[in-house]
Amino acid sequence: MISVLFVCTGNICRSPSAHGVFRDMVEAETLGNKIRVESAGTQSYHVGNPPDPRSAYTALKRGYDLSDLRAQQLKKSDFEEFDYLLAMDEGHFNIMQAACPKEHLEKVILFLTFSPDCKETGVPDPYYGGDHGFEHVLDLVESSCQGLLHHIKATHL
Repeated sequence: MISVLFVCTGNICRSPSAHGVFRDMVEAETLGNKIRVESAGTQSYHVGNPPDPRSAYTALKRGYDLSDLRAQQLKKSDFEEFDYLLAMDEGHFNIMQAACPKEHLEKVILFLTFSPDCKETGVPDPYYGGDHGFEHVLDLVESSCQGLLHHIKATHL
């Protein structure tokens, strides 16, 4: 089984959005028994909390239900356990690289690397902005999740 972990700061906006979108894409292709999907945050601010209501609402408008997700913090064991640890932005990437054992560094990747036409390097944090920010996050997430799924299918399945 291939395992994917999406990582942002508090695991309530960007990474649960990616988690929900990718999970639905995996299920739509009946690959749930071959690809495991999780998300986490680099910080413990929101552990146990559901996604931000604005993220959940924006995702639901596009057909993605995030209601069962709860924030968790990135653990040292995640670097060994997951095949892909996807950082939402360069700050997360740097934190993850610093915490990652050397033998697993190649697993830590900037998420938008998988978005073929994206000119941005990181998914912007929508937390302090308006509704448009959450829509933009989902645009980026959907594109990158499609690229990620294509990559995993071509590489592993």
